[in-house]
Amino acid sequence: MSKPANTEAAAPSRVLTWFRHHLHSVVFSLGRALRKPWATALTVAVMALALALPLGLSIALDNLKHFAGSVQQSRDINLFLKPELDAAAAQTVVAALRARAEVAEVAVRTPEEGLAELRQSAGLGEAIDALGDNPLPTLLIVTPATGDDAALAKSLEALPETDLVQHDALWRQRLDGWLAFGARLVQVLSVLLGVGAALVVGNTVRLDIQARREEIGVLQLLGASDGFIRRPFVYLGAWYGLGAGAVALGLIGICGLALRPPLATLSQSYGSPFVLHGLDLFHSLMVLVATTILGWLGAWLVTGHFLRQTRPTET
Repeated sequence: MSKPANTEAAAPSRVLTWFRHHLHSVVFSLGRALRKPWATALTVAVMALALALPLGLSIALDNLKHFAGSVQQSRDINLFLKPELDAAAAQTVVAALRARAEVAEVAVRTPEEGLAELRQSAGLGEAIDALGDNPLPTLLIVTPATGDDAALAKSLEALPETDLVQHDALWRQRLDGWLAFGARLVQVLSVLLGVGAALVVGNTVRLDIQARREEIGVLQLLGASDGFIRRPFVYLGAWYGLGAGAVALGLIGICGLALRPPLATLSQSYGSPFVLHGLDLFHSLMVLVATTILGWLGAWLVTGHFLRQTRPTET
C-alpha cells in the first residue's frame, strides 16, 4: 500500500523540480546578460533599431489613415440640390433617399449652416454680408451602403432635384491603393527585419554556447535532455527580445515627442484638429510579447542546431 503513496509523492516533486529549473534558468540567463553589459547593450540596440523601423512605419500609416479620413467618410457623396428648392422639398428628397437600400445615411446641411461654416472657416464675413441673399443651396451628404458607389452617384445625378453631385471615386481609389501599398510594405519590412532581429539574437546566443561548449558536452554525457540544456539559452534570447522591444518603444516615444509640436503647428495652420497618436498600453504590451517570442525563437533555433551537431552517438 505504500508504493502508490510514493508514486503520488513523486509526481508533485517532478513538477516542482521542473518549475524550479525554469525559474533558475530565467534568473541565471538574466544574470549572464547583465554580466556582459556592453555586449548585451549592443545586441539589444541592434535589435531595437531593426524593430523600431517597421513599428514606426505602422504607427505613421495608422496616423495617415486618421488624417486622410476613414474609408467610410471618403465614400460620402455630396449632393447639391437646386437653389429654388425650399426646406420642405429638401426634406422630401431626404426621406426618399433614406428609404433606398443602397443608402446608409443622409446628412442635411442647410444653406444657413453652410453659410455660417463658410463665415467661420474662411474668414469672409464682410464679403458674405455684402452679398445680401444666401447663394448657397441645400447640401445632402449621402453615405452609401455596401455596393457600387459609382452607380449610386449616377442615380443621384438623374434626380430632377439635383443641381450638382460631387463624388471623386478616382481620388478615393488612389488613396485606398496607397494605403493598401503602405500596409503591405509594413508587413514585408516587419518580416524581413524580424528575421534579422532573430538572427542577431541567434548569433549572440551562439557565442554564449561556444563559451560553454565543454559544460554542455559534460551534461550530454551525463544524459541531460536537450530541453534541459537548451532552457537557459532560450530564456537568454527571450530577455534580449524583451529588452529590444522596450528600447524600440522608447525610441518610438522619443520620435513622437519630437514630431508632435511641429505637426501640431502644421495642422493648426490648415485648421485641422489632427493630433499624432502613438501606441496605447494594450498594443505596447503586444509589442513586448511579440519581441520576447522573437528572441526566444531565435535562441531556440540556434541552440537546437548546436545540440543536433554535438549529440553523442552510440559506438
